[in-house]
Amino acid sequence: MLRTEAEIAQVLRYYQARTGRVLTICTVESATGGRIADRITNMSGSSDYFLGSVVSYSDQVKVATIGVTRATLDSHGAVSEQTALEMAHGGRKLLGADVCVSDTGIAGPTGDSPGKPVGLFYLGLAAEDASLCQRHQFSLDREQNKRDAAQAALDMLKDYLLERVAGIQNTE
Repeated sequence: MLRTEAEIAQVLRYYQARTGRVLTICTVESATGGRIADRITNMSGSSDYFLGSVVSYSDQVKVATIGVTRATLDSHGAVSEQTALEMAHGGRKLLGADVCVSDTGIAGPTGDSPGKPVGLFYLGLAAEDASLCQRHQFSLDREQNKRDAAQAALDMLKDYLLERVAGIQNTE
């Protein structure tokens, strides 16, 4: 069975072969600390489609670099659907990618607050034709929560890319 990042690479190569266009991707990560980008760049040839990543661990970087609004952080918090989506849209704009995946969460074992337990992650995806967010609740230790969040983000990216490729096939 192929790892998810290998499946992503295959889908992107297929898309390029069918359209003559490279779909570029980037990540904006918080709680995963760069693990999503690390997995993507473990694939030989990933430099053809992966533009880069920003690890925006602090709220200051989320605002000053990525473009998350202070109002969003004040109203919803750093760990929220709204922040994950603003991170994905801001990262896509900043890095000039076709698709951006983001994460924000509470890896643990501390950092929880009322209504936001340890293991809560929001994953965002922004593209020209999509704005998606997934909420996940993981319940293991810090290391495994980060691994699970990175895997879920890669799964979300793969699913989006498969839908986009299916759209090409349906128009042929």
